Amino acid sequence: MAAIPERRLALLGGGFSTDEDGLLDSWVLSRARAARPRVCFVPTASGDAPAYVEQFLTAFRSRDCEPGVLSLFRRELDDDALRSFLLAQDVVYVGGGNTANLLAVWRAHGVDRILREAYDRGTVLCGISAGANCWAEGSHTDSFGPLTFLPDGLGLLPGSVCPHYDSEEGRRPSYRQAVAAGSLPAGWALDDGVGVLFTDGVPTDTVTRAPEARLYRVEADGSGGAGERALACRLLTENDVR
Repeated sequence: MAAIPERRLALLGGGFSTDEDGLLDSWVLSRARAARPRVCFVPTASGDAPAYVEQFLTAFRSRDCEPGVLSLFRRELDDDALRSFLLAQDVVYVGGGNTANLLAVWRAHGVDRILREAYDRGTVLCGISAGANCWAEGSHTDSFGPLTFLPDGLGLLPGSVCPHYDSEEGRRPSYRQAVAAGSLPAGWALDDGVGVLFTDGVPTDTVTRAPEARLYRVEADGSGGAGERALACRLLTENDVR
């Protein structure tokens, strides 16, 4: 009987679009099942912004991997080819932008269903900002302008996600308020610079490229508020670069 693959998902507080050292991207690649992984960038949340795509390709062409891009706003693949392409990937890397728009477009094209299948087959799913939000049951987002809660997501990761916890004004109090009120379930808040790998829904590796950055577990405290608990993060170094 074939072994059941581990289901792995990584939330990123950085990467090629924000960092020059490439440490978080190298860490993600090191978690792939292949020595030379196939890595698909999905820029849906940015409307498939050409500059964002080129930034990804520039960063990953020089790495020991096979980079590719899935465009949905100018889609060229039929349903069968789309499924085959995504299921052939070792890593699916989702970019930032508008979380609500991303989810709507994915569902229109059936990408949400294919990514669930890829996840169950052992593909590492990951992303930054909206690309981190999308995997959970809900998230904290500026998809509608002001910061608010979005009780919607693929639900591959139990609970909710809040990116940019330390770098965007209002993130921390707004997310804690949403969790305290029950608008979002308990979840994970990432400072910029942090990466966390979940294996079958449980955090199994938490890293940071910035010594002061942290991952937080945020939960309602039962008395109308919400508390946060910082998790220890392993500091990434050049030794982690693939």
